[in-house]
Amino acid sequence: MASTDAQPLTQRDPEPDVEASERTPLISRSSNGQRDAETGEAQGNRSAQSPPRSLSGGDEKPTKRRWPSLLALLLLCILAIAIIVFAFIAPSVVEQYAQQAITFEPESLSIDSFTSSGVRARIQGDLIMDASRVNKKFVRDLGRFGTWIACEVESGKSFVEVSLPEYGNVLLGTAQVPPIKVGIRNGDITHVDFVSDLHPGDVDGIRRIAHDYLDGRLGQLRVLGEADVPLKSGLFSLGKQSIRQEMLFANNDVPKLPSYKIKKLNFREEALPSGRGMAADVAIVVKNDYPVDFTIPPLGFAIKVDGCNKKDPYIMLADALTHDLYIHPKQDVELNVTGNVRQLPDTLTEACPGSHESPLDAILGKYLHGKDAKLYVQGSDSPSLDTPQWITDIISSITVPVALPGRTFGSLIKNFTLADTHFSLPDPFASPNTPASNPRISAKVQAIVALPEEMNFNISVSRVRADADVYYKGKKLGKLDLSQWQKASSDRIEPISRDDGPTLMVESLVRNAPLNITDEDLFTDVLQAMLFGGRGVMLHVKAEVDVETETALGA
Repeated sequence: MASTDAQPLTQRDPEPDVEASERTPLISRSSNGQRDAETGEAQGNRSAQSPPRSLSGGDEKPTKRRWPSLLALLLLCILAIAIIVFAFIAPSVVEQYAQQAITFEPESLSIDSFTSSGVRARIQGDLIMDASRVNKKFVRDLGRFGTWIACEVESGKSFVEVSLPEYGNVLLGTAQVPPIKVGIRNGDITHVDFVSDLHPGDVDGIRRIAHDYLDGRLGQLRVLGEADVPLKSGLFSLGKQSIRQEMLFANNDVPKLPSYKIKKLNFREEALPSGRGMAADVAIVVKNDYPVDFTIPPLGFAIKVDGCNKKDPYIMLADALTHDLYIHPKQDVELNVTGNVRQLPDTLTEACPGSHESPLDAILGKYLHGKDAKLYVQGSDSPSLDTPQWITDIISSITVPVALPGRTFGSLIKNFTLADTHFSLPDPFASPNTPASNPRISAKVQAIVALPEEMNFNISVSRVRADADVYYKGKKLGKLDLSQWQKASSDRIEPISRDDGPTLMVESLVRNAPLNITDEDLFTDVLQAMLFGGRGVMLHVKAEVDVETETALGA
């Protein structure tokens, strides 16, 4: 029985061993060693597959699911997808979004100072994010999502290069832009106010563009701006972003020369180191529609006029100087210019080939008859040492045509009379159609010439000639031959009232000037009135008078 009872106990031994406690014997009997070893191996396999139990021997409840771990795993997957999207798809989309959504409304552009290599400018304005400007919905939605996450972006110090692709990528200029922090969510308005150093680029290229612009050959202009801008959002660096923006100016987008009006024009004599000269003071009002605020330093210009032919080089007329010019945002600019004429060159006063007019005659004739006269303004050396050399280099080869609006003065000859007239009858024995067959007139010619109010300088008349028609009782009697220059003298008469302008009294003695009779019957009536009328005869004269003047510049 004893042996019979021991067998079941031996078979159930492995189960108590599985639930071993501190009371389990550590060393088994030698008689059961082989069986215990086999049982222990089975125990080990079951123990690895069964949950652990406490030292007290009781069963444990299953643990709760770890939701934080699952959530972290889900966020990690979303982040990985976001990285893939923003690494391969978003950059180009966000770039499109930024280019279309952001606008800049300038408030003021002021030049703080001119430097030896450029200008230091202060720029003020508003950067506005407007997602409605983006055309594609996908770009608009992804851009709004990305900018909503980033909230704001800060740029680092960068350099912007502006070039013109249609002119061989000539460098127009460079600008140094300081760090700027900008809100990039839809509807954000960021006010910016920063100082930037602007430097001109290729001077020869700028000259070519200026010549095409002034000659009307600049139909359109493509401007390319490029910069590598370091960006960061908060503590995260976004690396350097290459920004490339192209703008097209065509037709009405190309700025035009501002309109101007000559407010005052005054000519006067001036003492020069080489002697007496002429000076012209001009006040010009220029329309300004731009939000710019700066001061232009004193500049020098050469005033030139056309020669006899269009292909001839321009003729130097005067030197002009400007003073400090203050320009304020969207306010008309009043420019005061002083021009000095030291000497009139011979090419300006000599008659052109095949003509009786000189280039100066052509200009004055247009001006006095109310037609525009064209002058050419070219930059020259500045009178101030504070003016940077790069400004002089740019303007020295740029010539701007300027129209001098003409003025109608009416008839400059206010009065023409023959005083102390002596009428000499023709020689009765003279052959017909000879000078002796015409009567002759000797008289004192008096003419009152109106002077333009702009001419505030001494002017004298040295000689005079006229083309005069003589009338009797409203009918033309003949032509008085005064084609030869006659010596003359003149006196300036100051105006009596403000409504009157200055005048010049010109006097000349005419001796034995022939009167070519064109109406013989009318001449017979004149003789009868003189011989048998017993009183003087009233003759009327209409004349075109030429005067030769002398000024500080000569005749």
